[in-house]
Amino acid sequence: VLGFRQALTMAFAVKEINSNTDLLPNVTLGYSLYDNCVELSIGFRAALSLAAGQKKHFVLNDSCVGAPPVLGIVGDSSSTRSIAISNVLGLYRVPLVHAIIQILKHFGWSWVGLLVSDDDYGLHAAQSFQSDVLPLGEACLAYLKVLPWDNNQYEIERIVHVIKKSTARVVIAFAHESNMIPQNVTGLQWIASEAWTTATVLHTPHFIPYLRGTLGIAIRRGEIPGLKEFLLQTLSTQSNKSVNQFWEHTFKCRFAPAPAEWTEAGGALCTGHEDLQNIDTEFLDVSNLRPEYNVYKAVYALAHALDQLLRCEPGRGPFPGNSCVSFDKDGDAIPLYDVMNWLWLPSGNIQVQNVGVVKKSAQRGEQLHLNEDPPMSVCSKKCPLGTRRVRRKGEPECCFDCITCSEGEIKCIPCPEDFWSTPDRYQCVPMKTEFLSYHEPLGICLSTVAVLGTFICAIVLLVFVHNRKTPIVRANNSELSFQVLLSLKLCFLCSLLFIGRPRLWTCQLRHAAFGISFVLCVSCILVKTMVVLAVFKASKPGGGSILKWFGALQQRGTVFTLTLIQAVICVTWLVTASPAPYKNTDYHNDKIVYECVIGSSVGFAVLLGYIGLLALLSFMLAFLARNLPDNFNEAKLITFSMLMFCAVWVAFVPAYVNSPGKYADAVEVFAILASSFGLLVALFGPKCYIILFRPERNTKKAVMGRGQRPPKQHRRSTC
Repeated sequence: VLGFRQALTMAFAVKEINSNTDLLPNVTLGYSLYDNCVELSIGFRAALSLAAGQKKHFVLNDSCVGAPPVLGIVGDSSSTRSIAISNVLGLYRVPLVHAIIQILKHFGWSWVGLLVSDDDYGLHAAQSFQSDVLPLGEACLAYLKVLPWDNNQYEIERIVHVIKKSTARVVIAFAHESNMIPQNVTGLQWIASEAWTTATVLHTPHFIPYLRGTLGIAIRRGEIPGLKEFLLQTLSTQSNKSVNQFWEHTFKCRFAPAPAEWTEAGGALCTGHEDLQNIDTEFLDVSNLRPEYNVYKAVYALAHALDQLLRCEPGRGPFPGNSCVSFDKDGDAIPLYDVMNWLWLPSGNIQVQNVGVVKKSAQRGEQLHLNEDPPMSVCSKKCPLGTRRVRRKGEPECCFDCITCSEGEIKCIPCPEDFWSTPDRYQCVPMKTEFLSYHEPLGICLSTVAVLGTFICAIVLLVFVHNRKTPIVRANNSELSFQVLLSLKLCFLCSLLFIGRPRLWTCQLRHAAFGISFVLCVSCILVKTMVVLAVFKASKPGGGSILKWFGALQQRGTVFTLTLIQAVICVTWLVTASPAPYKNTDYHNDKIVYECVIGSSVGFAVLLGYIGLLALLSFMLAFLARNLPDNFNEAKLITFSMLMFCAVWVAFVPAYVNSPGKYADAVEVFAILASSFGLLVALFGPKCYIILFRPERNTKKAVMGRGQRPPKQHRRSTC
């Protein structure tokens, strides 16, 4: 996509020049575009084809006819391929090396390491560095290592070992971003070449600890007014292979005829009328033009050079004998041999030779200083931290921008997610995180209590199962007692979902599990209370028929129905406004509070309200039955347990609302554990005491209230 944008930038510059009456009057520039397919052999073959004037590959404007001779080449966009082409078509220098030398001199760094990629880009840079730096004695190489292209792990580990053992703390890297995957090496001052300085894959929190403070050289950034409109117009009006590929990639569709597997899978077909205005694509982002700006300037430099050739006066020309260019026999073309030995423009490093004028490179007025031999001069635009840019003969002024990685280029940039800016705004550092963790004292205490409660429930359940045939277990509806114990175990366990880093599934499950578990528990208690009242009613004359409505099947059905209602509430809540994890930075500037937003306050209120309704109903029925004969004292235990349950949750609401961050989770966990322990102790404590420590009271006579001491007789008083 970006290579296609560079090609369209060249087309835009040509169109702009052809519409300029002051530049190359009565001359129309044309162009041919070749796709190198990111292959050296294809790019090299394309350059030779262009130089030989063979048939064009593809163009964006079919008004040009024939195959006129090529007078200049803009490209290749890769330094490695440019070097290979330059061996045949021109000269290649590495001005980037001289800028890095100035950085070393400025900071007084004389003991450095050098890493280069295993291609012409890296090897030529190493050769230039050794020939320009070492003979001057201004710096010495601690080591020179070639980075493997295949990311051979053994070779990489060997290089990392050399870097760690070396006393050199400054490392220069002429490499591509795919080579520069930092290993666990910290404490180094990196100096980056333009190939990986601006690579977004390296500007991430993962690499900041290793690359913080890196100094880098980037291709000059510039603005090209009107380019975005030209890109939109070209995409909307042109139809060729490259445009179609962009269209299919951007809109996730295929032009007819689409592959059979695409249509069978339900893939969309491109109409060619999709809306380009509202799409988010890097192709149309013209706010950070670097290689495109070089292409733009290269075309303008070529146009100015050709304009000067055409205006050449005999005796003042650049060729032997101060002659001007000679035209072919038809008088309408400049011989390719003369021009290609005189001018070549690779887009990576613009080379303009033998043009003795200063020309503006584009409408924005930037000047290209051509064929001057000034002393080593400092670019007019200052670099951060005192670094300098220099140019040599034949090089345009300000080829590169000096930037500091993690600080931004010329303007400030926002810190990545989960990072914040230091007070001096020099770098981004990781934010501290806060949530109810298993590793902090509060989380450890709560999780320990939850596990302890689950363990106690399991012990009580075993005690009841082992003594299931004894009168005290059978007399109190053993099946419902077992269900209450199982639901209490779930209540204790669901509290663990509130501890640990909030994630989507824990946020969704924690309240649903809590709500359903407590409704199951309270509904069992409610049915137990109703059974107590029904048995007492049945003991009165004419009340025997009431028991048929409270058989085992009816009890299970009632518990199931009441729990199902809560399940429906939870599912509706999760579907309409599901709870989700949220990184809250409102409490602290330098700290992220991880919490679960409930999604819908109404859903949470209905869930709690339904539990409260069942608990209140159980309390009222148990309160009415509290004065029944002693053999029905189950109602007293239920009354006391529901009183504690309601008290805990009435106190929970204001405490929860006023607790920030992890403390809100801690309050909710405390409420769950306190109410669960209250139910467990109130309902099963007295019974376990009788079963384990007073077995003589675990008899049918004692449970039915027989054999008790008669009440004391009150004496009558006499006057």
